[in-house]
Amino acid sequence: MRSPVPSPIASVLQHRPWFRVLFQWRGSVVPAVWPRSLLCAGFGLFITYLYQLGAPVSFSSLGNVVPSIVLGLLLVFRTNTAYERFWEGRKLWGQLVNTNRNLARQIWVAVQENESSDCDAKIHHLHLLVAFARATKQHLRGAPLDDSFAAVVTSEELAKLQTMQHPPLEIAFWIADYLQACFNQGRLNAIQLSALLGQVDALVNVLGGCERILKTPIPLAYAIHLKQLLLLYCLALPLQMVSGLGWWTAIAAGIISFAVFGIEQIGIEIENPFGYDTNDLPLDAICDTMQRNIEDLITLKPDNCRWHEPVSPVAPASTQG
Repeated sequence: MRSPVPSPIASVLQHRPWFRVLFQWRGSVVPAVWPRSLLCAGFGLFITYLYQLGAPVSFSSLGNVVPSIVLGLLLVFRTNTAYERFWEGRKLWGQLVNTNRNLARQIWVAVQENESSDCDAKIHHLHLLVAFARATKQHLRGAPLDDSFAAVVTSEELAKLQTMQHPPLEIAFWIADYLQACFNQGRLNAIQLSALLGQVDALVNVLGGCERILKTPIPLAYAIHLKQLLLLYCLALPLQMVSGLGWWTAIAAGIISFAVFGIEQIGIEIENPFGYDTNDLPLDAICDTMQRNIEDLITLKPDNCRWHEPVSPVAPASTQG
């Protein structure tokens, strides 16, 4: 018996060795944070040198004021807000997957077929559901349509989409127009049409929710003030510790600044979850999953399908970057 192919979900849940993750460079915030940490460590070394020369640079009382302001803003608001945006984006794409599956299943089963071309039209519009997901992904990334569309749309449709400012809405229009045409031809009843159009509306609502996340960044005034307080805190560290740590002040200041700068950078990494970074949502894999689901569905023969012959599913080529 052939061993089952692991699913994308299973691959996400695979055990990751602790020490391998500890020293992993790709996906970490170390590349963005280490220059700032070295700057703070260098400043700590300079303060230590002045202290050894007898300059009055030790102010241990600063430790009771600055941390409560900076760390409160940084750890509570910044990270929570950024993760909320990340998690909201993941929920919206989960909703997109479920709506895509439900709409595909209902079209495949409910739309009546009067001639062989009707089956071909159903298959084509099931592929348009995949095209909607891929177009949404590219739209959120501000990228043009890629080669993956060749498998789910015709060359004429692809040329039309490439001229549109908002390709996902154009695809949603095609799907809704097809459903309305099926109703006008008597291949859907009014209740079925209403239910299917409601699913199309749900797809567009998901698109709007993702655009809301994308086009509502963290307020600039907050971002500026947070960075100012963070830098003030890191530069004040050597003044607090130099009397007790001496020449170890630079190392301690570098490590602590690495920690707080890293937390801020994590928030920056995940506040826009639709990009290409390692910490962003795996949108390419999600779209591939939807396409595999559609291809599997097409292999099934519904009761009202007189013209369709089951075919073997064809797995789409992976486009994950």
